[in-house]
Amino acid sequence: MIFGQNRLLRFAAVVLAALIAVPTWAAERGPVTNLPMPRFVSLKAEEGNVRRGPSLSHRIDWVFTRRNMPLEITAEYGHWRRVRDRDGQGGWIHYSLLSGVRHVIIEQNATPLLIKPDPESPVNAMAEQGVIARLDSCGLDWCRIVADGNKGWVEKRRLWGIQPDEIRE
Repeated sequence: MIFGQNRLLRFAAVVLAALIAVPTWAAERGPVTNLPMPRFVSLKAEEGNVRRGPSLSHRIDWVFTRRNMPLEITAEYGHWRRVRDRDGQGGWIHYSLLSGVRHVIIEQNATPLLIKPDPESPVNAMAEQGVIARLDSCGLDWCRIVADGNKGWVEKRRLWGIQPDEIRE
């Protein structure tokens, strides 16, 4: 009996460790791609028709017109992905219009791009609200981005397009 209890405790410890290691944003997987859901991608095209449903026969409700705009995928169906932008607008878009190259949107005016991920670090550049930047790496609280050729570290809370607990190397 003791052997069985020890084995059960070891199993429970392994399961608990696995649950702790999986970030909350990766807890669910897409039925088509088996990738984390929800997840962020970027608009690859200059324009992307967003439809009411997952096929060409569905009405176009919205047209995204900002290349590299980050979008959050919330569902998958065949070659279609249900997406939303930072304002909550969205619908279904064909996967060929999306890219895995990650971008973010600056959420606050006069956001400093710092040389190091430290609030006391010198400022390399300033970014305005709404600027789209390429996402490089992210720690717990800071992300390294590239915006209009300027590189720097920004507090993650000032960005849209990255999960709060997401880490990128």
